[in-house]
Amino acid sequence: MSWHPGEKNLITDVPGLKVGNAHDAALRSGVTVLLPDNPAIAAVDMRGGAPGTRETDALAPAGIANEIHGLVLSGGSAFGLDAATGVQSHLRERGIGFVVRTAIVPIVPQAILFDLLNGGDKDWGSRPPYQDLARKACETASTSFTLGTVGAGYGATTQSLKGGLGSASLITDQGTSIGALAAVNPAGNVTIGDGANFWAAPFEIGGEFGGHGLPDRIAADALLPRLKGGAQENTTLAIVATDAILSKSQAQRLAIMAHTGMARAIYPVHTPLDGDIVFTLSTGKRALQDPIYDLANLGTLAANTLARAVARAVYEASPMAGPSEQLPTYREKFGAGRGN
Repeated sequence: MSWHPGEKNLITDVPGLKVGNAHDAALRSGVTVLLPDNPAIAAVDMRGGAPGTRETDALAPAGIANEIHGLVLSGGSAFGLDAATGVQSHLRERGIGFVVRTAIVPIVPQAILFDLLNGGDKDWGSRPPYQDLARKACETASTSFTLGTVGAGYGATTQSLKGGLGSASLITDQGTSIGALAAVNPAGNVTIGDGANFWAAPFEIGGEFGGHGLPDRIAADALLPRLKGGAQENTTLAIVATDAILSKSQAQRLAIMAHTGMARAIYPVHTPLDGDIVFTLSTGKRALQDPIYDLANLGTLAANTLARAVARAVYEASPMAGPSEQLPTYREKFGAGRGN
């Protein structure tokens, strides 16, 4: 089996998907929206100890809702859960949703990360701004989008560096497409110790996050857990998409396998301090030849792709607006490396 990144090296290399981002620099927070052109099969797997979600029960294999119409990643902790309402309103106005006789109800699952203590102005008055940010993200959704300090990743941080929004893609030799999108705000780190090397280095393609590779030797102190913040102050949110035709149970297995990508890119991960979550989405265009063997391969490549997306989120980050103290970005601390 062979593979290569898609044309854009973004989750939108999976045909039929668009991504929109909106953020507020003064707020230091934002929203990322993924919109499929058509209703899609989806599933979810949560591994962190402090998740914040909306409508994830609808994705359970036993649930009767067999389609979703959007997915939302947002900052703002529990206040950010209002973002899905903005996406639902946007879709309903366009006649998109789950039809119940004469009613239309868009199914829009969501997950949030904690960015309330990053120095932004969170004094928003009587109503959080996330619903409005989500509508703006929908209106600007496209197959091309910027990585780093944008959308749900705008106010994100790791233990030692600025976090952000990352994405990556793979196309297999059979033509199946896989993409990942991640808002990276973990309690741990994506780089090894105090160096420029990414934990995800073995999965890097073409210097996409600097081309530094692995160090010749990983010092013992690099394996000591380094954690930021406290409970409910962290989380990495991810979406993995494919054009392979999947059932809900197959999509669930893909989400479980894709979580390995976080473990390949973040150290430590899935802690009680994090709310780590992976959504999976199938646009249902390409049949699996072998439902077990091909799904195993797909899950393995999905984990690799998610690891790359996590590293790219940090590699592409830029400083947030405002003069207050901030963690350094990767490029401020280490430079760009040989990638671009």
